[in-house]
Amino acid sequence: KQWYQRRVRAPPTDPSADTQPASHQVELANIQNKLFEKPSEDAEPEAEDEVEMPLPNLMDTAHHFEAAGLGLGREETFRIFLALKNLVDNHTLQSVRFWGKILGTEKNYIVAEVEYREGADDEQEGEEEEGEESRDEDGEEGKEGEDDTLPTPDYKPPPVIPKEENGTGCNKKTYFVCNEPGTEWVKLPPVTPAQIVCARQIKKFFTGNLEAAVISYPPFPGTEINYLRAQIARISAGTHISPVDFYKFEEDDEDDSDGEGRDSFVENVEFEPPRVQELIDPSLSNWVHHVQHILPQGRCVWVNPAVKTETEDFEDEEEEEEREEPDEPVPEHGPPLLNPISEDTEVDSMPAWSAGLTSNLVPQYAAAVLRSNLWPGAYVFGLDKKFENLYIGWGHKYTAENYSPPAPAPTQEEYPSGAEVTEVPDPTVDEERALQAVQQEQLDREAEEAEMEEDDEDDD
Repeated sequence: KQWYQRRVRAPPTDPSADTQPASHQVELANIQNKLFEKPSEDAEPEAEDEVEMPLPNLMDTAHHFEAAGLGLGREETFRIFLALKNLVDNHTLQSVRFWGKILGTEKNYIVAEVEYREGADDEQEGEEEEGEESRDEDGEEGKEGEDDTLPTPDYKPPPVIPKEENGTGCNKKTYFVCNEPGTEWVKLPPVTPAQIVCARQIKKFFTGNLEAAVISYPPFPGTEINYLRAQIARISAGTHISPVDFYKFEEDDEDDSDGEGRDSFVENVEFEPPRVQELIDPSLSNWVHHVQHILPQGRCVWVNPAVKTETEDFEDEEEEEEREEPDEPVPEHGPPLLNPISEDTEVDSMPAWSAGLTSNLVPQYAAAVLRSNLWPGAYVFGLDKKFENLYIGWGHKYTAENYSPPAPAPTQEEYPSGAEVTEVPDPTVDEERALQAVQQEQLDREAEEAEMEEDDEDDD
């Protein structure tokens, strides 16, 4: 037998192409390389402000989570640390914190929680209001060109629940997100009650694209950037906890002593940290929620939807006289601020939180770690006067059963059913003749009666 060697020739290459197109990893490395650049020596050092440095020591926090087997790894954590520094350099912030990482099918979201200094966010609020006004003007111009003779429906949608102002309730904090450290930080818009209410009824995976459509039932009022903001608000309200007495209410606060109705607190300078064994006590009485509970209405503070503004009262003054007054809605109440987590509802016969140590072999140097069973991926550690909350997950709430979309609402009737609108079978020829004969007899009888009445009048 003769063996033949087959030579495979490589495809010809273009001699003018000196380099191959860069891969995604190379492009990302070039972007993140800017995070490691030192400021030039010729640049004048900035004057130190009297305000406290808002950038936290993220590596120290990551060390305690790493001891519990949690975190993103030291390399990625350090890149996020530098990205947070870039965020602080470009915005006037009072505080900044690494909120966590939400996973997506295509890209992930790195979330930063910030608070602006007083007066620093006024310009951005003005820009948002100008954008809303311009959209309203465009809508009014479009309506002017429509035909005025078109009929207007009598149906009026339910009143829109107003969103909470920036710095209060669900919008108390501001959030920035990016897909990778070094890429541009994007500020998330304020969340509305309608978005939170709808987010509770759906379950969608994030794609990593803020402009992606959220296709669901019920229809979500917004895109993925709004759905992301709604989930962040829900996770923060349910999983952000702190050791008891770390925060306290202001002494000049005139609200009730149980904390109901309060929305602010201050750090307790006289805080004495509990022992680690007390932090992992099964009663969970040494931890409290320091984020307001979100009511079923989608707000932290309930508002009466039946109360209308002055403009609405002027427009609907005549219609209200004809309509019946609706029933007064029942106010909603939730757990007060700084409520112990021991009062959280159980999750599928499990406690809402699971507590443990970072090391059972050396417990005297271990930290307390709590894991949320309601929001898988939410963790918190506590040691001495240090504590921190972290979320790494898909942004989904735990459910004992598989998620099933809600069924559509029943089809409405077009009109009330009655004898005047109900169709009847057409009569036959014999029935029509019989009806004509009866009608003719009745006409003849009426004619005879009329003649007899005329004869009687003539006789008189």
